[in-house]
Amino acid sequence: MESILVIEDDNSIQELIVEFLSSQGYNVDFASDGVEGIQKFKKEKYDLIILDVMMPNLDGYGVCKMIRQNSTVPIIFLTALNTEENQLKGFEFECDDYITKPFSFNLLIKRVEAVLRRSKSYRNDEYLSFEKLRLNLKTYTVEVDEDVFELTLKEFNILKMLIEKYPQVITRESLLDSIWGYDYYGDTRIVDAHIKNIRKKIKYSYIKTVKGIGYTLENISE
Repeated sequence: MESILVIEDDNSIQELIVEFLSSQGYNVDFASDGVEGIQKFKKEKYDLIILDVMMPNLDGYGVCKMIRQNSTVPIIFLTALNTEENQLKGFEFECDDYITKPFSFNLLIKRVEAVLRRSKSYRNDEYLSFEKLRLNLKTYTVEVDEDVFELTLKEFNILKMLIEKYPQVITRESLLDSIWGYDYYGDTRIVDAHIKNIRKKIKYSYIKTVKGIGYTLENISE
């Protein structure tokens, strides 16, 4: 049974989410602010975190940043902040999905199922390699020389797709369709935000932007 941590300061919404997810067979824990959420995260192992943004003491962005320092656990933002700027900020903080309030519980469960399904799908002992990159399909990490860098689930899947499809150019739309796992009608700049995070982590300039189209990998060996 998968365990989900719900971090939400609105008690009525929190109770509804906990009750609904519990009725779907999940083991659900909850916290009423960011500080409590971090405390629970450090004590228990969760398969998914549903995270509000606007909370007292420590907001959702701060919580996400702290979790991402040592964990790739899937994170879904569930918030009333519905502007494109807020959504892009959420993905820049390396969340796996972003749902705006008010929301449908049917949509919520489908998003939860999709994120958990993608999280499970790569739990094996295989590797993918490209030049000095060695992508570990079990730990969601990338090894470069002797250094190991953690990737979020979406970063991992983007890099995996680029390696598998090399030397093809992958459009932003194709990345959205394949990596997000459902029809996403948002701005393709969300892909750019994830690419930016990957580039920061792997340091080598392997990911090449093809202007107006998308991305591919580039051999940089001399």
